[in-house]
Amino acid sequence: MELHFSKGSRARGIAVLIIVVMGLFVMRLFYVQIMQHEAYVAQADSEHIKQFTLQAKRGVIYAMDGNSPTERPIVMNETVYTVWADPTTVEDKAAVVSALNKIAGGNVRENFGKYLDVKDSQYQVLATKVTRTQAELIKKENLAGIGFAAVTQRVYPEGQLASQVLGFVNNEGKGVYGFEQANDSELRGKDGLLKTVTDVRSVPLTVTDKNIRQPAVDGKNIVLSIDRNIQAATEQALAEGVGRSGADHASAVVMDPQTGKVLAMANVPTYDPSRLNEVTDVAAFNNDTISNPYEPGSDIKTFTVATGVDRGVITPESTYNNTDKITVDDITIGNASTGHTGSITMQTALNWSLNTGMVTVAERLGNGTEITRGARDTMYDYFYNRFRLGQTTGIELANEQRGTIIAPTEVQGNAVRYSNMAFGQGMDATMIQVASAFCSLVNGGTYYVPTVRAGVINGAGQFVQAASREKYTGVVSGSTSRTLRQMIHESHYATYNPHDGSDRFFVGGKTGTSQTVVNGKYVNDQTIGTYLGFGGGTIDHPRYVIMVEISAKNHSMGGGADAKPIFNTISNWMINYLTLTPQG
Repeated sequence: MELHFSKGSRARGIAVLIIVVMGLFVMRLFYVQIMQHEAYVAQADSEHIKQFTLQAKRGVIYAMDGNSPTERPIVMNETVYTVWADPTTVEDKAAVVSALNKIAGGNVRENFGKYLDVKDSQYQVLATKVTRTQAELIKKENLAGIGFAAVTQRVYPEGQLASQVLGFVNNEGKGVYGFEQANDSELRGKDGLLKTVTDVRSVPLTVTDKNIRQPAVDGKNIVLSIDRNIQAATEQALAEGVGRSGADHASAVVMDPQTGKVLAMANVPTYDPSRLNEVTDVAAFNNDTISNPYEPGSDIKTFTVATGVDRGVITPESTYNNTDKITVDDITIGNASTGHTGSITMQTALNWSLNTGMVTVAERLGNGTEITRGARDTMYDYFYNRFRLGQTTGIELANEQRGTIIAPTEVQGNAVRYSNMAFGQGMDATMIQVASAFCSLVNGGTYYVPTVRAGVINGAGQFVQAASREKYTGVVSGSTSRTLRQMIHESHYATYNPHDGSDRFFVGGKTGTSQTVVNGKYVNDQTIGTYLGFGGGTIDHPRYVIMVEISAKNHSMGGGADAKPIFNTISNWMINYLTLTPQG
């Protein structure tokens, strides 16, 4: 049986088929243009819109030059460039490799050509720290898919000056050590964002409605309280002192006792932050004035005497019978300087740094013959709560350490422990703690939280001073402070007068020679020498406080023999620099 279709039915079938096909096209177009519109727009944008980071400029750092900031920063920025590629748009890999090797050979990543094959990425770094000249030469090669990002690196015009205060910035742009680390967020600022339409070579086109811009916020330009002149003189004095004594290490802090501002802070050995590759011992990065707690030794005797004077249990003229030995519980304590026996004054005990005199002060804070719990409570209140020894100061530098003051509530906080603390053993503190506390002894009794910040340079280029940091009044009374200034002044000249004219100024100081602990035991052939003092034109207004520490492995350094000459050098320089007026 044969079936026959008319011409009309075939035409109708073809028409239906065409309608169905057209319907499918319409449905597909509807799906693509309406249902998937956003997806395809996003895909198109991803091919033509690039996202760029607008890097914030890191704030520069100034020092002080007398009463004003230095004319130029001591830490500056230099613009360099990162060369990157969008592998999906690179047209000639060989040309890119050849051009970068020829122009930026020392700055390219190792085997950087392999990053051009990462086709699932649109950002691969090929070279870093490329100079402006190199970047311009690369641009002239007209290489598709190659882009540039301007970045900054730190420059140090003063070389190693105050390097351990400053710290440095690592390859990731993060502050490391010192002020750079502690204040990284302020200095770094906040990066901005740019999304823009580009051509196939990732070159931004004119501004369109596709542009999104979030401006970068540059870091703050900060002025340190460090006076570059005092810093340089201090570093030179330390270097000379180390050479003279054959020491391994020396540190110094110079402060304004009326404000708590640090005027200089130095350590030897040091380093040049522009030559980090030459540093062989990372210990050179440490600022030991804040990060190395140690037993301060006899410098602490000024605090013991201050406690006794402030509590009214001694005066400079108070006497005791010195036999060069004193017993506390089952421990006998002797004097390093012997022969000043008999009935002597507390002034003599301070002059000759007699341990027996300091233990006697501690006993008189109790019942007169024993270092009672009440005496220990009083010493702890002064040493820890008032002088703030054994606790971080909050100075704006990284890696500050705490130290240790044993409380009388602890098992080890017994009479023997506190007898040792009276002359500077059995406790740990940092130089910045001791120097800051000493400022409160000689400035009338106010503890200023130490600071290395003087202010900022604002957007108009003006110097805006920093707000004052916290202060704590009544550490000791004003009369106690005046008495201590006189006692420390007499102590300075009782043991050694340099006969260089500085005796016409009101200078005072105290030696310290402390044992070191090796494998948990005191050793006698390795001591740390320190000197802690102040200076000014008159008794009533000290202008500076200086603390010096000097040490050497397997050698004994003395406070008088090795640290005091460094103090004298810095002190005499300060007298001239501050143009102080001699005493009547």
